[in-house]
Amino acid sequence: MTETMRAWRVTRNGEPTEVMSLDEVDRPEPGPGEVLVRTRAVAVNFPDVLLARGTYQVRPELPFVPGIELCGDVVALGEGVDRSGRVAVGQRVVGSAIGVLSEFAVLPAESCRLAPDSLDDAQAAALTIAYQTAWFGLHRRAGLASGETLLVHAAAGGVGTAACQLGAAAGAMVIGVVGSEAKADVARTAGAEHVLVRSGDLAAQVKELTGGAGADVVFDPVGGASFEASTKCIAFEGRIVVVGFASGEVAPVRANHALVKNYGVLGLHWALYQQRDPALVDAAHAELTRLAGSGAVVPVVADVVPFDRAPDAVRRLAEGATTGRLVVRVAA
Repeated sequence: MTETMRAWRVTRNGEPTEVMSLDEVDRPEPGPGEVLVRTRAVAVNFPDVLLARGTYQVRPELPFVPGIELCGDVVALGEGVDRSGRVAVGQRVVGSAIGVLSEFAVLPAESCRLAPDSLDDAQAAALTIAYQTAWFGLHRRAGLASGETLLVHAAAGGVGTAACQLGAAAGAMVIGVVGSEAKADVARTAGAEHVLVRSGDLAAQVKELTGGAGADVVFDPVGGASFEASTKCIAFEGRIVVVGFASGEVAPVRANHALVKNYGVLGLHWALYQQRDPALVDAAHAELTRLAGSGAVVPVVADVVPFDRAPDAVRRLAEGATTGRLVVRVAA
């Protein structure tokens, strides 16, 4: 007799609370190179909103299980995984793949890594995507150095707080930009030495804080007007890292402006590293684990909601008023 489990599924495209259904479905089995994980917690990400709406770059066939990031326990290994030595049954792991908002989930073994002992389940669930994105953006793409100035847009959000923490750990002076004064303390606690509210002449404020030099590195998950402002306050040989377009607006990159001011615009699609060079992701995870052990990295979890309220968590993220991360607790 096939074992079953509970899983949230998107049954049609639309707003999360309208199209997500909690269903009893067959428990999956791991195939070659895969592992079966009993889910402890799932961190909510903006792609979950886009998946529900049918506007994400990947469009699974309906109905499908959303959720792209988890912490859980390995309970079974697919063919070949037992010989790889990568993961073992009983280990608490973090991992990412579409389809994890369920009591059990199958993931590629390559995407699973040991959860840091210093983090609880909710914190560990929120580690992979935000901190890997921030790590690769700041260190692999921008080459952030100690003593440089880092400007972080959406500094109170999930990936923004990660960038603030990692920037501070690297010895940079971090300037955080937030949408309202109510979010300022979150960015400060995450490591932003200065916090600016996104209004008025942002570029002028950054120049004032930097003695006219501007920001050496800009971390931008917002796009639109935030990117435009960044081009006006980027330092000589500065680097703007584009990691997303939460504003919904993709600002044009003006090559002539980049030439005259001598700055670079760098794109970051973290999932490509997982696909093309997972060894680099392993190395980043090892460093993140070390930083978590030292207390320099602690995912900011704003709220943990029960499994049966998962669509509300996705809705709250879609509304844009949250800080840090929302996490769905699936099991103890």
